[in-house]
Amino acid sequence: MQEISIDGERLNRELTELAGFTQVEPSPLGTAVTRVVFTADDLRARAWLMGLAEEAGFSVRVDAVGNTFIRWEGSEPELAAVATGSHVDAIPHAGMYDGTVGVMGGLEAMRALKAAGFVPRRSIELVLLTSEEPTRFGIGCLGSRLIAGTLAPEKADGLVDLLPGAEAGSTLATVREAAGFRGSLEGVRLAVGHYDGWVELHIEQGPLLEREGLPIGIVTDIAAPAGYRFVIEGVGGHAGALLMPDRKDALCAASEVILSVEKHVLAANRASGTSNTVGTVGTCEVHPGAVNSVPSRVTLQLDIRDTDPVRREGVMQAVRTDVAEIAAARGVTIAETMVNADAPATSSEKIVAAIEVACGGARLPFKKMVSRAYHDSSFMARICPIAMIFIPCRAGVSHRPDEYASPSAIMDGTRILASTLATLASD
Repeated sequence: MQEISIDGERLNRELTELAGFTQVEPSPLGTAVTRVVFTADDLRARAWLMGLAEEAGFSVRVDAVGNTFIRWEGSEPELAAVATGSHVDAIPHAGMYDGTVGVMGGLEAMRALKAAGFVPRRSIELVLLTSEEPTRFGIGCLGSRLIAGTLAPEKADGLVDLLPGAEAGSTLATVREAAGFRGSLEGVRLAVGHYDGWVELHIEQGPLLEREGLPIGIVTDIAAPAGYRFVIEGVGGHAGALLMPDRKDALCAASEVILSVEKHVLAANRASGTSNTVGTVGTCEVHPGAVNSVPSRVTLQLDIRDTDPVRREGVMQAVRTDVAEIAAARGVTIAETMVNADAPATSSEKIVAAIEVACGGARLPFKKMVSRAYHDSSFMARICPIAMIFIPCRAGVSHRPDEYASPSAIMDGTRILASTLATLASD
């Protein structure tokens, strides 16, 4: 095989072209992209990508939820394939690199290997995964959850369409069929061992690589979120007439719950000597929400993430102890509901080693690191060994128009991905 040559100019041009599939007005911060799954922009982007894949000589298959499989047949096609991929859907007013670097970098890696004369023993597949973002149906990693079998097909089809202006009764089932993705979701699931390995290229979405001047991150663990809803019921009343000693202010109680989360997350990190536990109360709905009315009910939503589910649950148990004390002291009731609890993922030592070898061959220093954002790789890990390659992004910014990864960083990541795929596909 000749030396692998990444066409950086083509890759950058295609990423820019992909960013054009959006209706968002230009932003002074950078390239603003809104590409919600199954909208016209998303469907145009998918058709464009499939055209590029077929032009390069690869075959294309699409499943009932729109997961798109771009295949380079190996010399022994009966062997489990090696896969790479990510997503192209984007939350409203986002940037142009989240997910897309993994898709377009994956296509460029396959083209570069083919141009270098590489003949894969195992087939190589690039997978465009449907709806990594939860924007439209309220759940992230929709396509990879269905592939992994962690989301029941009937539950998935019943997910409500949250797009502004959606028709009453609109669900995933009606939206996907209208978009041309028909058939039973039962057929989306892939068997354990369907792939011999999975490698996802992605921007870091954090500041560490840029801060340390390193071109490559090798992800060893992917943290996973658990989501909880707390409803605090107190007693409301007139802000002037309800005396302070008589109050059962739901918002005051909620503030103590929020601070309890922060306290116990920080304690868990001190105990572990890491920063792997994070907790965020991201929404606070106050009723009745008037400046001159004592809050009678507050709804909080908590996102808590860790690479260790036992440690994550330990934080929750400590918070629950505080919650009981807060409720008793303030005379309120606090009800907890688990919304979800996903499992963390650990990268394959074999694939991590292959990435390290690729970095050594390219003379690119790297950092082994944890991903605190979760990705489709978290669910692909249920069916095959996985790992991720991170590249630096400016100031760690993501999900904003000023999200940016340099062309050289994207080329470096794509080169490492191509070398890694060559190693795995030769096994």
